[in-house]
Amino acid sequence: MATVELVPDEHGGVTVMRDGHPQSHVDVDDPGHLVFEYVQHMAAVLDAVFPGPDPVGVTHVGGAGLTLPRWVQATRPGSPQIVLEPDEALTATVREELPLPRGHRIRVRPQLGRPGVEVLKDASAHAVVVDAFDEGRVPPDLQTLEFFTHAARVLRPDGVLVMNSPDEPNWRHLADVVAGLRAAFGPTGSVALIAMRDVIKGRRYGNAVLVAAHRPLDVDEVRRQVGRWPFPSGVLTGAALAGRTSTGRPLTDGESRPSPSAPDPGQWRVR
Repeated sequence: MATVELVPDEHGGVTVMRDGHPQSHVDVDDPGHLVFEYVQHMAAVLDAVFPGPDPVGVTHVGGAGLTLPRWVQATRPGSPQIVLEPDEALTATVREELPLPRGHRIRVRPQLGRPGVEVLKDASAHAVVVDAFDEGRVPPDLQTLEFFTHAARVLRPDGVLVMNSPDEPNWRHLADVVAGLRAAFGPTGSVALIAMRDVIKGRRYGNAVLVAAHRPLDVDEVRRQVGRWPFPSGVLTGAALAGRTSTGRPLTDGESRPSPSAPDPGQWRVR
C-alpha cells in the first residue's frame, strides 16, 4: 500500500507526497494559487477555450490532491467534474485533510483512467485532462491512438484534450504522442504544445502540455493566457510543432511504452 504524507511548504499550501514523491501542491484557502508551471499551462488552455464563468464539464484522468478540479470549481462554480483516480487511500486522505469546497460537483471514481474513459458517453465533456503517472511515468495505455480516439469521442465538438506529457530533450517520445493525437483528431483537428522555454529549446527533460481539439484552436488567445502566468513559456503549433515532431509515429495498444523516466523523479514530478 502506498504511503501518503501531507507536507506544509513555503508556498502557503501543502505538498501531497506519495511514497516519498511529490504529487500535488494544494492551497485550500486559495485554489487559484497554482504553483507548478504545467498546471498553470493547463489552466491557461481552459481559460483560452472556455473563458468562463459558465460551468464546464471536465473529466480528469488522474486526481492526487485535486488541484485543477479545485481551480475549475473556483473559476467556474458548479462545473460537473469526474476524476478518475484509482488510489482510494490517497483520495480518502486528501478528502479528510484537504476538504473540497462547499457546493462542488467533483466526483472521484476509484478506477483507472483508460477503462474509465472508455465507458463515458459520446460528446459528454467540454474537456478531458490527462495527468496520470505510475512510478513517475505516464502509463502506456494512456498514450495510444486507441486511447486518444476514445478521448476524442468523449469530447463535445467544441471540446479540448489537455495532457501532461514529459520527455527528454530529444522529444522522441513526444513526437509519437503528438502523432497519435493528430491521427485521432483528424485533418480538421488541431494540436498544440505548451512548455517552459528551456524545455522547448531542448535544454532539459521536462513537462510539456499537449492540447488537441476537433476544431482550430485560437492560438493567439492560448499564448495570451499562457503569458499571464509567471513562468517563461512558449506555445508551438502548426509548422513549428510539425517540424519538431516530424519523426513521430502513433503508438498503439500493441506496442506502446511508458513515458521516459525523469533524471530525478523525486524532485520533478508534481500534480
